Amino acid sequence: MSDGVTRDASVIVARDADGLVALLSADFPAHGGEYLFLPGGRREDGETPLECARRELREEAGVTAESWRPLGSYAMTLGSTARIHLFEARGLTCGPQELTPTEADFKLMWWRISDALMAAEADRFLLPAGPLALLLADRPATASTTT
Repeated sequence: MSDGVTRDASVIVARDADGLVALLSADFPAHGGEYLFLPGGRREDGETPLECARRELREEAGVTAESWRPLGSYAMTLGSTARIHLFEARGLTCGPQELTPTEADFKLMWWRISDALMAAEADRFLLPAGPLALLLADRPATASTTT
């Protein structure tokens, strides 16, 4: 992001056939410890929000998905036009993570969504997109699925 532009981002609730969701954890010393988060990140030039979600899920969790459900989007901040796009991914195939050097300490875990939501209540998430996406994914599907 050397161009100084704040880019949209995508965050993914990847749910396997048993209903477990992919969670990542890493240490954030500036914030006082280890936190949980969902796979996701900033869009690259020319990517749609869904293309970004597919790439980030593959890179950070080593997962590809057959079906995608948009969960909504919201502004990153009041002072920015950038948005965070939330998705649920199903029909998962697991492979190796493709972590960058700055992501090398990302640990992948599979949790029940109820446990992930309890972790959100216990302040174990640093950013709000993960808990919001988990809450939206835990509701019955009302939106269309994208493949």
